[in-house]
Amino acid sequence: MKKNTFAFIIITMFLLTGISKTYGQFSYDPSRHCYIDESTDECIPNTILSALPFLRIVPDARGAALGDAGIAISADPSAMHFNAAKLAMSEKEFEVSTTYTPWLKNLGLNDIYLAYLTGYNKFDKIQAIGYSIRYFSLGELEYRNNSGDITGTGNPSEFEIALSYSRKLSNKFAAGLTGKFIYSNLAAGQNVDGVAIETAKSFAVDISLFYKTKVNLGGYKTKFNTGLTISNIGSPITYTGSKDKDFLPQNLGIGTSLDMQFDDYNSISFILDFNKLLLPTPVLEIDSSGQYHYKKFDGSPIDAALASFTDAEGGFTEEIREISTSVGIEYWYDKQFAIRAGYFYEHPLKGDRQFLTLGLGLNYNVYGMSLSYLVPTNNTRNPLDGTLRFSFTMDFTKDKFKE
Repeated sequence: MKKNTFAFIIITMFLLTGISKTYGQFSYDPSRHCYIDESTDECIPNTILSALPFLRIVPDARGAALGDAGIAISADPSAMHFNAAKLAMSEKEFEVSTTYTPWLKNLGLNDIYLAYLTGYNKFDKIQAIGYSIRYFSLGELEYRNNSGDITGTGNPSEFEIALSYSRKLSNKFAAGLTGKFIYSNLAAGQNVDGVAIETAKSFAVDISLFYKTKVNLGGYKTKFNTGLTISNIGSPITYTGSKDKDFLPQNLGIGTSLDMQFDDYNSISFILDFNKLLLPTPVLEIDSSGQYHYKKFDGSPIDAALASFTDAEGGFTEEIREISTSVGIEYWYDKQFAIRAGYFYEHPLKGDRQFLTLGLGLNYNVYGMSLSYLVPTNNTRNPLDGTLRFSFTMDFTKDKFKE
């Protein structure tokens, strides 16, 4: 295993103090709806931050190939991440899937990865349970202090265990509820400035809705799907035992898809998702040393979610910037071979992730395989640049609940 050497101070910046950067002076420019660095007259990025960002990583190759979209696509085992309500609408009885996602592969690192195991069972035509385990390994690290001295080694990791129940409330509408246990160990046992670093634990829930209906479009058999998910609503965490805790990546997702069946062999789907973190817009403050930092929000996760729609200093314009967009297209031939493509967009001041995705899918008998590839479209580096991610699926019963 290759050892990845990181300065310990980089990790503890997040654990103890958050992110800071030195500017001469900054002010808010209402005309541009952003903070500006007065020395350069450039907008300062104001990205919404949260603890445990691994919870928002799309864990499967199909969704990843569709520009990280998946709230309203047809049900598969990875619906646990996007929208568990879809499982009650599945035509299958029992499926499982596993995905391996290399992380920072283009830097030659082989021990940083995301692994995902998920599945579901339908009891009857109206209800299903889903289950998943997500494990994120950060590899083997050397921890260092401010002087560069090695203070120890470790294998930081995070995982999530989730269980969902979904039920059809009508032939067209379903709802789901997911419970999660989340564990994060970034630097447990280390000590910084007399503060001991601990593991972080939390419980969270997802609430999801899914609606589908048949329409006649151009004489072709067409299904219109739409979904809504509120995810990762749970207790804030701390790595230091402090009363000041960080919110989970609470998120509101709304998605639609249009599935067109041209004939017995050819079908195509058009997918569109919008996502918004249900977290307060960061408020920047500057101290006497010239460091700016984010003002702490004083409130519960529910307070944070409600405030997230109206608290941006730039008003409605800035709130819209906080919405990321995913578009995707999926073509199937004979339900055996799929070609996928997608695009993900995030505003430059709110994260600046922008990338094109490509992917393939293959089904043979009870087995399925998907892969995806990410191509960045701006200068912001992505941990998945130049890497493939793989998903394998096993379908133990074919079309038992087909309508």
